[in-house]
Amino acid sequence: MYAYADRVRAVELYLKLGKRVKATIRQLGYPTKNSLKAWCEEFEKSGDLQKEYVRGKPKYSEEQKNLALEHYVNHGRCVSFTLRALGYPCRQILTAWVRERYPEARTYVVGKRGRPAASLPSRQAAVYELCTRQGSAEAVARKLDVDRVTLYNWKNQLLGREAPASMKRDNKRSPADTDRDELERQVEELRRDIRNLQLEHDLLKKANELVKKDLGVDLPLLSNREKTTLVDALRKEYGLAELLARLDLARSSYFYHRSSMRVADKYAEVRCTVAEIFEDNHRSYGYRRVQAALSRQRVFLSEKVVRRLMKQGGLHAARPKRRRYRSYIGEISPAPENIINRDFHADAPQREVGDGHLRIPDSRREGISIAHDRLLRRHGRQLDDWYKPRRRAREYHVRCGYRDRDRGR
Repeated sequence: MYAYADRVRAVELYLKLGKRVKATIRQLGYPTKNSLKAWCEEFEKSGDLQKEYVRGKPKYSEEQKNLALEHYVNHGRCVSFTLRALGYPCRQILTAWVRERYPEARTYVVGKRGRPAASLPSRQAAVYELCTRQGSAEAVARKLDVDRVTLYNWKNQLLGREAPASMKRDNKRSPADTDRDELERQVEELRRDIRNLQLEHDLLKKANELVKKDLGVDLPLLSNREKTTLVDALRKEYGLAELLARLDLARSSYFYHRSSMRVADKYAEVRCTVAEIFEDNHRSYGYRRVQAALSRQRVFLSEKVVRRLMKQGGLHAARPKRRRYRSYIGEISPAPENIINRDFHADAPQREVGDGHLRIPDSRREGISIAHDRLLRRHGRQLDDWYKPRRRAREYHVRCGYRDRDRGR
């Protein structure tokens, strides 16, 4: 807070500058606007400022103070009970009132009152017994009638914190015992591995039997419903936590699927009806006709439900296999006589030749190819000169006995 001289100087400068707050604070560097106005108002009323600060009015009256102290004394001198009963004041104020009115309440008793300080020889003897003890430090402390913490404090003062609190010989275990423990640990690990392998084998076997999966199936890839089936099948042989951890299945998911599996199948009767309709119609009805037959029997189900029930029951309607498209429609002309009969052996060159065209008989009963015949019909005499050498060559072939091997024959 500000001294009397500082306050007077601030008020005088404030009046000198014409009661300008900012100019006064800027020049002095103090006080705040409200403090300066309060000081000036007090100076104008009384002509001077108070040299010391006057405490404000106390929060609790003297009557309330006496009532609280009287209740404290008459009810077992308990601060908490007095506060709960009266509802005032706070614990710090009531404690101050009690210490002011009753100074003897400030006396505290810690430990054993009147105990003389331990001498140096007695502390050395106590530390010696602590370090050479055969039992616990608590037993040594009870024997010497001191606190266990005090005993360790004496040891730290005389020997230092680095010194061990017990100097008993460490009975090291023999190598035989160490080897025995190591062997037992290895045996335990082997038993645990054997149990894990047996668990995995049983899970794969049950997956093959119940879920119809291969023996090499990856167990975490199964659905939660299939995993629940495996857990229920092996629940008597293995623990629930072990099975859930191996299958990576949450406990809540297991109980959810377990409760849903225990509910009766609402399509049990419909399954039998669908199977009867399918068999009565020579296994030729699909799901649409089966649904229509069910509707005639006043059983109304959606197509998806009927299709799912037929799939689960293995009811597959027979349908003709679609033929693959082929553009080949067979030979469009009669095949020539098979003269060569797949015998391509010749005694001399140019003995088995052919022009590779289908031949038709002409007016001389000599075969000509269809392509040549069309040319002759279209162009007539223009091709006569071209056709004569071909005709003479064909006549020569006939006289020489050459055979035609059209169509690879």
